[in-house]
Amino acid sequence: MINEAPLDPSLLPPGLRHFDAAGVAAEFGTPTFVYDEDELRRRCREYAVGFGPDAVAYAAKAFLCTAMAQLVVNEGLHLDCATGGELHVALGAGVPGARIVLHGNNKSEAELTAALDAGVGRIVVDSFDELDRLEDLARTHAVQPTVLVRVTPGVEAHTHEYIETGTEASKFGFTLTNGVAFAAIRRVAGSDVLRLAGLHCHIGSQISRLDAFGRAVERLAALAAELDRDRDSDSDSGVGIDELNLGGGLGARYLADDRELDITGFASYLRMTVEKAWRAEELDELPRVMVEPGRSIVAPCAITLYRVGTVKVIPGIGTYVAVDGGMSDNPRPVLYGAGYEAYLPERLDEARPLRCAVVGKHCEQGDVLVADACLPAGVSVGDLLATPTTGAYGYSMASNYNKVTRPAVVFIRNGAPRLVVRRETNDDLTRLDVA
Repeated sequence: MINEAPLDPSLLPPGLRHFDAAGVAAEFGTPTFVYDEDELRRRCREYAVGFGPDAVAYAAKAFLCTAMAQLVVNEGLHLDCATGGELHVALGAGVPGARIVLHGNNKSEAELTAALDAGVGRIVVDSFDELDRLEDLARTHAVQPTVLVRVTPGVEAHTHEYIETGTEASKFGFTLTNGVAFAAIRRVAGSDVLRLAGLHCHIGSQISRLDAFGRAVERLAALAAELDRDRDSDSDSGVGIDELNLGGGLGARYLADDRELDITGFASYLRMTVEKAWRAEELDELPRVMVEPGRSIVAPCAITLYRVGTVKVIPGIGTYVAVDGGMSDNPRPVLYGAGYEAYLPERLDEARPLRCAVVGKHCEQGDVLVADACLPAGVSVGDLLATPTTGAYGYSMASNYNKVTRPAVVFIRNGAPRLVVRRETNDDLTRLDVA
């Protein structure tokens, strides 16, 4: 629903409700991602309290730079890396290998080797091909990596199909169908070079209904019971599950009408659900519940600051307000139809009667940041415009489409800005060219 009232201030992190937007724009330019560092730290701590610090791994794919990796570890969390590139950034930031979880549905031999050399705490195995590679490398390196087996539970998470990862058709993990996950777990448990820690499950992203987690947990508990009952000639007990990593996926509030999702309540729900499911299957030992949040930590902590370059009124059609960024710094609207709010930071408390589309500068009609925006009357060239809740999957998915340089990233703490990622220059656009 279009809301012409002033922007709901609860959509902004406390440190960015009244800050010197003009000063930040003058010093660092636009577009710029601006993060409230205190709020980043607070949300990390809330997860650490809810689950325990060693039970939370921040999902680097949501947003990663050296400063973010250091912040996460300083707040007691681990770091979840999905590629060798993310692993490289984490190690370069000084993150201990033991505090890193390595993901990926197609980990290369080089990535697995780097993980073994770094002594990462957990490797989440995703396929039988990967198990072949990992066992061979573990023998060659004379190490015994600790492994979580990623299970696809076959549940719908009620989110966009591109970010739903728990269905049978997912490219990730081992399906429960036909005993595939069971066979993978038994293989790891019986390996002489791998150590089984437990199960991993990730059902999707931007999830607002917690019952999807509940259904996944029930199916994982049934699998754990089947493993517990399984016996072989060499053992008088089945395979035990010490850890249950339920991934991330908790949604963020992008629009004023979106429901607020509480981290503490999420933690209580997952712990209660796991205990209930494990007891229902008559399993004696409860697993340690772990999570990998990304979006729910960083998305609400940032805004993207733009400069208006053109205001175009098309009679009988509407108004386009064009800014100096667009789909190269936030591809989510064009990829998923994601919705955002828009406001003018220097006129935050004003009503927003102007209905318009906030668009980018790229050579695409689909380059729309906010299709149904409301802004104060009299928006003009040179105004600062911002979109809230852009801390996740903005900078991390940014591109150089149309050879637009990627934005700067600034952390603000106690009102003081700190540059953590410099803006690209035009010279950066040819840095990799060889002819």
